[in-house]
Amino acid sequence: MKNKIFKYIFVLASVATTLTACHDGGLFRDTPNDKLSDETIWKSPQLLDEYVLSWYRNCDSGFYTYVTTIMAGLGTEYEPWYGDQLTVGKSSWYQGDYGDILKSSQQRITKRGLKVWTTAYNEIASINRLLEHEGAIADGPQKTRLLGEAHFFRAFYYFKLLRMFGGPLLIDHTWNPLKGNVKFPRASYEQTVKFITDEAEQAFHLLEKVNTPDNIGRPTQGAALMLKAKAFQWAAGVKFQNAEKDYLGFPDNRTDAMLDAAYAEYLRIQELNVYNLIQIKGTARDQVVQEYRDIFLTKNSEESIFEIQHDNTGNFSNANGHKLDRDAAAPYFGGTIAAFNPTQNHVDEYRMANGKRINEGGSDYDKNNPYEGRDYRFYANVLYDGAMWNSHEMDIHYTTVNGEQVKGVDLTIYGSSTTAAVTKTGYYMAKFLKESQSINTDDTYASSQNCILWRYAELLLDMAEIEFLRGRTGDALDKVNQIRRRVKMPELQSLTWDDIMNERRVELAFEKSTYWDVLRYGKAETVMTGTTNPLFGVKIVYNASGNKTITNPVVNGRNTVVRYFRERQYFYPIAWDDVRYHGIDQNPEWVEM
Repeated sequence: MKNKIFKYIFVLASVATTLTACHDGGLFRDTPNDKLSDETIWKSPQLLDEYVLSWYRNCDSGFYTYVTTIMAGLGTEYEPWYGDQLTVGKSSWYQGDYGDILKSSQQRITKRGLKVWTTAYNEIASINRLLEHEGAIADGPQKTRLLGEAHFFRAFYYFKLLRMFGGPLLIDHTWNPLKGNVKFPRASYEQTVKFITDEAEQAFHLLEKVNTPDNIGRPTQGAALMLKAKAFQWAAGVKFQNAEKDYLGFPDNRTDAMLDAAYAEYLRIQELNVYNLIQIKGTARDQVVQEYRDIFLTKNSEESIFEIQHDNTGNFSNANGHKLDRDAAAPYFGGTIAAFNPTQNHVDEYRMANGKRINEGGSDYDKNNPYEGRDYRFYANVLYDGAMWNSHEMDIHYTTVNGEQVKGVDLTIYGSSTTAAVTKTGYYMAKFLKESQSINTDDTYASSQNCILWRYAELLLDMAEIEFLRGRTGDALDKVNQIRRRVKMPELQSLTWDDIMNERRVELAFEKSTYWDVLRYGKAETVMTGTTNPLFGVKIVYNASGNKTITNPVVNGRNTVVRYFRERQYFYPIAWDDVRYHGIDQNPEWVEM
């Protein structure tokens, strides 16, 4: 795998596909055909391994780039940007597709949906093509593994479609709309969940329990079961019960049944005896902080269930590296993007080291020294005024000089660029970042951290959530405390739903699951709308005597950039070409533009 996925994952394999047509959009986008015959591809071990690479590349691009652009037609989307844990520093981004989606622009959301829809079906077509030629592939370990990957990724892409659109078109074979008048109906929620979980189960029986060193990074049995469990748990969401249309949810309430089905799969993952929490040996705060950060810098660890592989060569333009460190860096280190600004909303989620909420009696919280005595994960995940990073003390405050407020180093743009940005919130992100990473202006520069999609800590939190909802509070408490013990935080003596949600948002901070959680809980209208949940930052000003004032201005949502999430956004608009061709229903409240 190291000489395959790392080398080729950013190369889209040019393969023939039967999904061609003469108009733009939907399932009918023209796809380049290669000059190789089917017989050549299916008989060549090397070409077979290259054939599947687009499945990996397009399932999730990891840390490759979080920046969306109008010209790219809504490229990679970083879901936590649309929640309330992060925002961006560059004001110009609010004028592009990112800002338009924040404003609930129908045009931009339609374009984003079209890209996801088309990409998923292009990959599903490629997967279907391989599965139909199974008999032409030589028997052996490679064939077994390829078939396992095919079923895994077909389930993965349909899961992406289900989360964004509701019931999609279930297509499990190749077809050509120019040869025959074949039409597909929208599948029901129930049919889609069954299809995804059946595919994941097939993948489980074909994939390896643990990959050999040359196949590190490929899906395993644990990844297949995690995908199956995630599909069931998603389907338990409040928005998908007692639905008026069967493609938008179940006709009755299946929450308990879906939760129980998910839990059974999580148990199967545990029974594999492959995954564990990475334990932290140190006990002092700085030791815990460093070891916790290292969890997200360690590739394919015992805690990782599935992660997106990034190249180790430090090359961006010709390999699958990324610019996460550069995009997140403060001006002192040459950063000009300030792409990932933790919000005060998120900072307030970190409880005190004694386990109490910051506004709770006995918490020892000092509003004049708000960063003292907090959960150790705060120090690992967030860079605040006075924090140390790469031998530099973060200077994210103002100093009053002759009646004027002078910006600190990390509030002052780097260089002479008029488009450079600094943090909008008074915080920078530390989680996922490599403290020793060199930041330079070389366009080929790249970072190499892998992007973890699922890890064992998330599995424990998923299980705790289900146990609590099903009345097994003691079991849920044990799972939460396993995670708290790992970071040397005191165990909780009792458990509430708020405790579980808080632990989830702190432990999984800035990870993509936090965005989808908001949707499956049915809270997106509140969390992602500025009038109900404005995003706050912090402004710290020192006067001449050394005393400071701390305020929390709104940075995104109420008086500045407008943020909306409307009911219709739970189900994005599907491709209008397919609505017309197949004669199917569009999702509610969307109109063609």
